Amino acid sequence: MRRFLFCCLVLLIADLRGMPAGAQGYPAGGRGGGRGPSQQEHEVPSAPADVKPEKAAAKAYAAGTKTMLKAHELEDAVAKATDPDKKAKAMSKLEDTYGKAIDQFTEVLRNKGDMYEAWSQIGYLHLRFGAYRESVDDYNHALHLKPDLLEAIEYRGEAYLGIDHLEEAKAAYMDLFFHARPLADHLMTGMQAWLQQHRAAANGMRAQDIDAFDKWLQERDGIAKTTAAN
Repeated sequence: MRRFLFCCLVLLIADLRGMPAGAQGYPAGGRGGGRGPSQQEHEVPSAPADVKPEKAAAKAYAAGTKTMLKAHELEDAVAKATDPDKKAKAMSKLEDTYGKAIDQFTEVLRNKGDMYEAWSQIGYLHLRFGAYRESVDDYNHALHLKPDLLEAIEYRGEAYLGIDHLEEAKAAYMDLFFHARPLADHLMTGMQAWLQQHRAAANGMRAQDIDAFDKWLQERDGIAKTTAAN
């Protein structure tokens, strides 16, 4: 059921992205997309007509931020749990919390579609759900509004890895290497994990492309270690 509700939310966000400029506060563009089953039932209620959009957006963003603090606590609990039953229970709570946060940040964007912070948060949530293409699109919106949002560049790089867009992920790494080395190092860890996974199972990637990526990672890792020592 949680997965079904999440899919409905993804379709809802995709629909709103495709609306003309000014509709529901979203900018023009985006992928659009068809309506999911029983979409009206799962839509996030809009603020009353007498509430100003800026105030409604601020209220929803504050609620979403509070929910994300809980989500990060649950992420830590999942990472630290050793008992399988406790880990599964924490993961179930985490998924529910992610879904609640998507509701809240979607409400933000209904009222204030140019709030890059909300786009970035939804991008993170889609990334954690494994909805990588949606995450890339969300971060594209955030970075269109705030091009120097370095954390969004890093997470979008992770999303690019999720859809095997290696050149885009490499470009994200190079951007971060010169502007935010800790974030570049974090993305490098994700790249190395991608390599290990695709060495074990290519998942449609050509062997020569995996080898070329491996070579690039070794070169960049060597440069990073050398420059860090200086």
